[in-house]
Amino acid sequence: MGKRLTENLSSLYIGAANSLKPKRSKKKIVAYVESYDDISFWRSLLAEFEDDTHYFEVMLPSNSSLAKGKKTVLMNQLGSQLGSNMIACVDSDYDYLLQGSTHTSNYINNCPYVLQTYAYAIENFHCYAEGLHEVCVTATLNDHLLIDFPAYMQMYSEIAYPLFVWSVWFYRKHILSEFSLLDFCSFVKLDQVSTYHPEKSLVIMARKVERKLKDLEKKHPDALKEIEAMKKEFVELGVTPKNTYMYIQGHHIMDNVVMRLLVPVCTVLRREREQQIHDLAMHDMQLHNELTSYQRSVVGVELVIHKNTNYKDSPQYQRIREDVKRIIRSI
Repeated sequence: MGKRLTENLSSLYIGAANSLKPKRSKKKIVAYVESYDDISFWRSLLAEFEDDTHYFEVMLPSNSSLAKGKKTVLMNQLGSQLGSNMIACVDSDYDYLLQGSTHTSNYINNCPYVLQTYAYAIENFHCYAEGLHEVCVTATLNDHLLIDFPAYMQMYSEIAYPLFVWSVWFYRKHILSEFSLLDFCSFVKLDQVSTYHPEKSLVIMARKVERKLKDLEKKHPDALKEIEAMKKEFVELGVTPKNTYMYIQGHHIMDNVVMRLLVPVCTVLRREREQQIHDLAMHDMQLHNELTSYQRSVVGVELVIHKNTNYKDSPQYQRIREDVKRIIRSI
């Protein structure tokens, strides 16, 4: 009896173990990404499109080295390897807006098996304005809306937009020694932001941008017609004065714009919550317990924004989804 029970249990265990293994009947599609930080973004997006016929395996670009980055990802094509079984998932950087004026731009925009972010990088999605209030709530457990983030980022974009177009123009002309991406970012960064008068930081930035615009227009008068033509082209690409921040270098937007806005906001929100606890506590013990509980529950805004996924309604994200659907239809 004992032996038969043991055999039955072994059979059940083996059956259960086999059922937990990946289904080999599904078609595997390898998705190469640029770095560790990109895995979660692309895994979450591609998982939406898995079913009983196929699944995605998100991988770093090399199994034989620690090499990472866009060039390493695109090298995986090795002539013709990208296809229905292997795709590349990359940040657009400026390549989307360069529209074929470089080899990499031409390949990314025309290869049907390359997924691109359309936004400059994944950091721009984490900074999507419509989700920034939720970031503050998660970090502080305080739902008090201090700043209209979408309105602020729209104003920021409108100020940066004219100089941004010039930045892309210089890249299309391959004249980076005069006005590099680093140069551009130095004019569109925020100084200290006041939660009571956030518009002041934008006024200061606007003055710097205006001075540089006059300088560029004076030095390159023959480029003005091309600049105006590019603005019309950008509208067709989805880039407008209202959403420019999604196409500016992601690290810059994260570190020198959005975090400079969120850190003071979250500081005020935490102080508000702590002051409320002080005002409502009945005695010292309750005050101590409530403050300790609150402080243990809050999370650093730097961590929260990197985990932020409140961007899935953004137009750029929806474009990526449409590209995934196209690839699946071709399988």
